[in-house]
Amino acid sequence: MELASPPLSERRIVLGITGSIAAYKSAVLARELKRRGAEVRVVMTAGATEFITPLTLATLIDRPVHSDFTEDEHAGVWTNHVELGVWGDLIVVAPATANTLSAMVHGQCENLLQAVLLSARCPVAVAPAMDLDMFTHASTQDNLRILESRGVDIIDPGTGPLASGLVGKGRMAEPKDIADQVEAHFQRTLPWSHKRVLITAGPTQEPLDAVRFLGNRSSGKMGFALASAFADQGALVTLVAGPVSLATPERVHRRIDVSTAVEMNNAVQTCWADMDMGVACAAVADFRPTLTSDSKWHRANMPEAITLEENPDILHGMGQSKSDAQRLVGFALETDEGLDSAKGKLVRKNLDAIVLNTLQDNGAGFAVDTNKVTVLNKNGQALKFDLQAKDELAQKLVDLWRTTLIA
Repeated sequence: MELASPPLSERRIVLGITGSIAAYKSAVLARELKRRGAEVRVVMTAGATEFITPLTLATLIDRPVHSDFTEDEHAGVWTNHVELGVWGDLIVVAPATANTLSAMVHGQCENLLQAVLLSARCPVAVAPAMDLDMFTHASTQDNLRILESRGVDIIDPGTGPLASGLVGKGRMAEPKDIADQVEAHFQRTLPWSHKRVLITAGPTQEPLDAVRFLGNRSSGKMGFALASAFADQGALVTLVAGPVSLATPERVHRRIDVSTAVEMNNAVQTCWADMDMGVACAAVADFRPTLTSDSKWHRANMPEAITLEENPDILHGMGQSKSDAQRLVGFALETDEGLDSAKGKLVRKNLDAIVLNTLQDNGAGFAVDTNKVTVLNKNGQALKFDLQAKDELAQKLVDLWRTTLIA
């Protein structure tokens, strides 16, 4: 099975709407951002509500729209502009009027949207919308240059018929084009953007008969946490998963479900050559039964002995075929200290790094939400990570490999 997450899955976008006739396009933009997987919250100025109703936007994004500092004046409920400014991964002001652009330059705080912009800790993009003479006016152009120098993304308006009857530049960019630029923003700014990463996760199950198999206790949680962390940082992740009960992490580009080591090897071989990095986190069975049955063995007809044959060494194959530009990380789970074994595996399988964890450490290993590991690099460096949640550890490992293996 192959699943792909929408490109903006779980990206948090604050959509600011100001008082322009182009505000009607903001409804289409909100719907398009939602369609691409984003979480959207809308902040409208008083002028914007004269062109399009908050109810329309609230229906499209399935959550309340904010347009004033107070939600309920009589009950004393207020809109936390600081929380909105911190919540977003990106603020997009579309349409952005000449008045709002000027307010942003001068740090004015005369409405809720301006307060949110002053509180923002995330990047900001603006899509100007105004008449031709307003857009080309020297003050507007100066304001755009100042905002751009401060790191604000300017989404250039289009040229065409304007509300005044003139024809020229000033039309707000089309919603699809704005959404495309939002996608490009995340791809451009994330540290693993444009890197293709292959991750194997979970166990394999080697069938004995129709109901029994040889396997292990791997839950796949560490591999899935790594897939999530890489995807969060912009990587194009292909996740090859053994039999697990885990949902595909958001933004993972492709998931391939397999059962046996042979199936996992086949899946890896089909895509490894196109990857920039591989992380072999799966607990692959080293052996499989030579003789299997399509029906259930009953006690009376069970074979006297189970003969085993070797499974393909997936990690060894990846190491032997990897190019100079590719990077490869393996995992080693041991029942003792395991340091010598991990060092030997690092060299033998031509790895750039190996992650060692041992069942001697309480809270580490199979079917738990925490892990404690030591990372060994081929340059001899060893880094220890204390016991912590697997998703937190995954983020730290992804940060480590970006600086030591990819940069």
